[in-house]
Amino acid sequence: MAQPTRVVTDTMAGLKMPDFDIWSGRVSTVLGKNPGPFTGPGTNTYLIGTGKRPILLDTGIGLEVYDPLLKQGLGETKGAKELQEILLTHVHQDHIGGVPRVQAQFGDLKVSKKAWPGKDEAYNLSLTYIEDGTRVATDGATLRAIHTPGHARDHLCYYLEEEKALFTGDLVLGAGTTVVPEEGGGLIDYMASLRKLLPLDLAVIYPAHGPAIRDPYKKLNDYISHRQLREQQILDAMKAGLTEIPAMVKHIYTDVPEFLHGAAGNSVLSHLNKLKKEGIVREEGEQWLLV
Repeated sequence: MAQPTRVVTDTMAGLKMPDFDIWSGRVSTVLGKNPGPFTGPGTNTYLIGTGKRPILLDTGIGLEVYDPLLKQGLGETKGAKELQEILLTHVHQDHIGGVPRVQAQFGDLKVSKKAWPGKDEAYNLSLTYIEDGTRVATDGATLRAIHTPGHARDHLCYYLEEEKALFTGDLVLGAGTTVVPEEGGGLIDYMASLRKLLPLDLAVIYPAHGPAIRDPYKKLNDYISHRQLREQQILDAMKAGLTEIPAMVKHIYTDVPEFLHGAAGNSVLSHLNKLKKEGIVREEGEQWLLV
């Protein structure tokens, strides 16, 4: 029987999402309108709460087309014209980039995130820094920050206590898998972050890209199993004599279009760096060898 080539089999390709939508009595979405191979239909920005001044979670990349959508989504899904404040999952452009445009529309709103010195300064924003365990409340909703590095060093998920819902940012996506750059903490941190979420009492995951995930534990375990399979595939490729990343990618990612092989190579590098830290492989120039 043929071995599976992947555990996570869905994809962002071809996904469609509405410009704004109601996902629960407390949560609605406004699409960031920044589609792409890694963002799918675009970044989900969230309006959270039951009152007339909800929290905005993430702000999109900062496109002009988002401005009227945010106002319309706020009015039609919340019956509101104001925002209480802005929370951010992490410092990447498609999450923080829209802050100036949102503030231009709604005033000098408080903006909170976990600090990433050396990255935050690029945006020239007045930021309030929060930590793992910080609670932020609005009418009808209490969010608890959970530090989950791996994709980004400052990455926070937010647990919505009233719904047993988890906003996962880019840690877990509605379809496909996420990028794990070494700069973001690397694969060791990323796997630890996934496992950190398993003990939570979860009913649903609200990701930064793609649809809501109604079977949260299956998704988390699939993400863990997917990375474990990739690691074994890399080790098997090395045992077969492959020593360079492009050759490993071509051998392993047989079901991935060639234009995505660069991203696949970054994923392989993340795995190799993990294995190197664990003393399983070593690096010699562009070659990777088993210890």
